[in-house]
Amino acid sequence: MITEAVAVPQTIEEIGIRRSLLEDLALKILYWQGEMSLLELADGLHLSFPIVQEIFRRLRKEQLCEVKGLAERVHQIAITSPGRDRAFELLSTNQYAGPAPVSLRDYVARVRSQSVRDVDIRPEDVERALRHLVLSKEVLAQVGTALVSGRTIFLYGPTGTGKTSIAQAIPAVYRDSVWIPYAVEVDGQIIAVYDGQAHERIEGPAAGEGDTRWVRCRRPRIVVGGELTLEMLDLRFDAIRKFYSAPLQMKANNGILIIDDFGRQRLRPEELFNRWIVPLDRRIDFLMLAGGKKFEVPFDLFVAFATNLDPTTLADEAFLRRIPSKVKVDTVTAKEFQEIFRRTCEEHKLLYDAAVVDELIVLLGELKHPLRPCYPRDIVEQVCWSARYAGKPAHLDLATVTQACHNYFLSA
Repeated sequence: MITEAVAVPQTIEEIGIRRSLLEDLALKILYWQGEMSLLELADGLHLSFPIVQEIFRRLRKEQLCEVKGLAERVHQIAITSPGRDRAFELLSTNQYAGPAPVSLRDYVARVRSQSVRDVDIRPEDVERALRHLVLSKEVLAQVGTALVSGRTIFLYGPTGTGKTSIAQAIPAVYRDSVWIPYAVEVDGQIIAVYDGQAHERIEGPAAGEGDTRWVRCRRPRIVVGGELTLEMLDLRFDAIRKFYSAPLQMKANNGILIIDDFGRQRLRPEELFNRWIVPLDRRIDFLMLAGGKKFEVPFDLFVAFATNLDPTTLADEAFLRRIPSKVKVDTVTAKEFQEIFRRTCEEHKLLYDAAVVDELIVLLGELKHPLRPCYPRDIVEQVCWSARYAGKPAHLDLATVTQACHNYFLSA
């Protein structure tokens, strides 16, 4: 499903942004770009030609820009000396010179219209997205149920059992697209939202339809681990460029935010819980500008926590209640271990031998190691590295597997 594009505004009143802000933005673009046509200015602002014509007339009347000629019956314009002075003054307080922002009201309405809670998810969608993993039907059903809620999942269990792999595969369940704004205006301040690192742009005819201040993207997928800090959850003001960047959860709206290795972040778990106890419960978040202006934005994202720590040591009962889905990802059965090993051998172009894996399972039992899903990959890689070092083809047998275990596990 493709969410319907936003209609192109034809008047400044339809945009819902102050005229002065749009004029200032146009002047900054002119300052940086030099002489340009009105069509090029419209492209830079991502606004319709009638709106840009109106902005141009105002700037020209104030002698901030001038006509330099005509190109294909369209004005070529340039900034004047007074315009340069004005632009320099503007840039000293805010250097944003990109697409015109959308209003906070329009942003809120758009996020709600393409909510992650409204996606129709079926078992076949979850099975398709996670088919590269060997998981029980129970775990697949639990993950699918959590996704239907559009809220939060807590993936916990021993290390090496595939929690991170499950979390990172979840975004593939979604096959639709959403619209992300380049920026949002709040109280005269600009907040950059679209992030090429966090958002996967979808090219094609539909991507250019409608109001191009919005970018058609796949549902956001943001992954953070130990680098997560409390500051990343609030508006970040760039002291050099003088405008704001949206926090992680705002960039992840309508998509997925994965918090990997939860409990090992630079911020304490209780700090995150205190910050998010209202957003997780009420699906809204409160952000604050530097001047103290507080405003409300949707908290419309699916949050996936993955940890190998005991959840009861990370959160109190009040917070855990706000995470409706808790899935324990545990060690695997011998049959599942064999299947993971077979797939791993296939991936590494190594001849699979079930009998050798049976012997490995016995060996792991003697070493008192449970069957973790990570072991097939780690042991096969050890076999391949040893063969490469010896300058011979990799071969799976009891000797190479035993040596791999010797290299991999700590000695008693």
